[in-house]
Order: sequence, then structure tokens, then C-alpha cells
Amino acid sequence: MPQATTEPPHELRVAASAVILNDRGEVLLHRRSDDGTWAVPGGRVERGESAPQAAIREVREETGLDVEIVRLTGVYSRTDECTWKYEDGNVVQYVVINFQCRVIGGALRLNEETLELRWFAPDALPDSVRANHRRRITDAVRGGAATWNG
Repeated sequence: MPQATTEPPHELRVAASAVILNDRGEVLLHRRSDDGTWAVPGGRVERGESAPQAAIREVREETGLDVEIVRLTGVYSRTDECTWKYEDGNVVQYVVINFQCRVIGGALRLNEETLELRWFAPDALPDSVRANHRRRITDAVRGGAATWNG
């Protein structure tokens, strides 16, 4: 399980995440199997894949839902929020591209990465949601122009 760190990164990776909102304005979170925290779906952008394609794929893998991108809500790369140290000692800084999405199909299902799926009101998120995920949710819910968190 990676830990947030202030150590200088060895590697830079691009990731995409999705804030999925339903008709009631609730956000879908998944409880991660690696550390038990609640998070928005997301993960690394694979070679040959765009950031929107990665967000859509990660949502399908982690939730079972098919989504479409509504809009870009933020780009996050601050080293104090986006740098993680892995168990093997590798330190990775992420550039995270976040999208607001809506469900167009599929059905909620668990997998090896997801222990639980639940809709939450944005003002009633679980305590275990990381601060950087809270920021992505806030930026998606407030609307307006995309945030750049450099």
C-alpha cells in the first residue's frame, strides 16, 4: 500500500479519475481493497490510451458501470498531494486528470480492487476519503472552469 511522501520522486506517471454524479447530485465512491479508504475511481493512463479513455476504463474495472465524460474538472500535480512511496521503495509523482462523468449503462459490481460501492452526498463523505480525492469531488460538484492544482 503506497504512502504519501515528501521525498523526491523517481518517476512521473499520468493518471485519470472520475467523479460520477447521479441525478440526486450524489457521488459514487468505492472502498479500496488495498487500504480500506473510500475513493473516486481512477488509475494510471496506459500506453496508447487517452486520459478520458483511462477514466472510462477504470470506472468499468472498479465499479462495473459504463460512463461518459461530462467535462474536465481539474488537473492535479502538486508534489505534496500527488507523490506516493510504494513498498518497493519507488517514489512516484502523479499528474491526475479528473473528469466529471455520468452513468450510461452497466451495473454496480465488486472486484479485487473494490470492497464496497456506495453513493454519498458531497457534504456527507466518509472520514476516510483522502484530502486529494475530496478536492476532486469539490471541484467537480461546484461546476465552472476546470481547476489546475500545480
